Amino acid sequence: MSDKYNLYCDESCHLPNDRHSLMVLGVVTCPVEKSREVAVRLREIKQAHGMSSDFEVKWNKVSPARKDFYLAWVDYFFDDDDLSFRAVVADKTGLQHAAFGQDHDDWYYKMMFRLLEPVILPNACFRVYLDKKDTRSADKVAKLHEVLCNNVYDFNREVIERVQVVESHAVEQLQLTDLLLGAVGYENRGLSGNAGKDALIARLKERSGYALTRSTLLREPKFNLFLWRGRQGGPVA
Repeated sequence: MSDKYNLYCDESCHLPNDRHSLMVLGVVTCPVEKSREVAVRLREIKQAHGMSSDFEVKWNKVSPARKDFYLAWVDYFFDDDDLSFRAVVADKTGLQHAAFGQDHDDWYYKMMFRLLEPVILPNACFRVYLDKKDTRSADKVAKLHEVLCNNVYDFNREVIERVQVVESHAVEQLQLTDLLLGAVGYENRGLSGNAGKDALIARLKERSGYALTRSTLLREPKFNLFLWRGRQGGPVA
């Protein structure tokens, strides 16, 4: 088994005043030695469905007309033993940051650690890749690297080797994270009506064996979910 892993992270509705009650964080894990092979195969699926290899897969692009293509990406994820996914769905309603001596950014980094903590293994090395979102990306990278290393006592940065911002249009695994993350968020927000997205969610439920709206066991190895609420409501079972 590889002792080096790439972690491809994405986020949805993470800002404090974006009028969305749920923040969703997600990560696809892939051994470094398999990353090129996986990217090539995902591009081949694009081409097999009549799209260019540089077409950017995103949840908000899912439509009935391209349903079969997106289903093929989902099936590839489940069929490839080298890939795994974890998401944290966090309820932002009623957050009381002041009571816990934190601000929204502090809470965000705590949730990112919640996302990655079960993924990070002892005696292994990890490279974390974040989708570039805004002009604060450099600050976010530095802070997240600090938080992750401090929480796993990795003061020499030998476990968390790097945290880096990349452009998602050039990284297939980040696009896969966006797709899976988007589906989890869509289902937990109770949305429906797009036949392509509904079909994708049905396939995710079928292949994972989970409803997508409840936490899985912490060590679920393939499709891992954690639904978080503040201390008042406690974690969602």
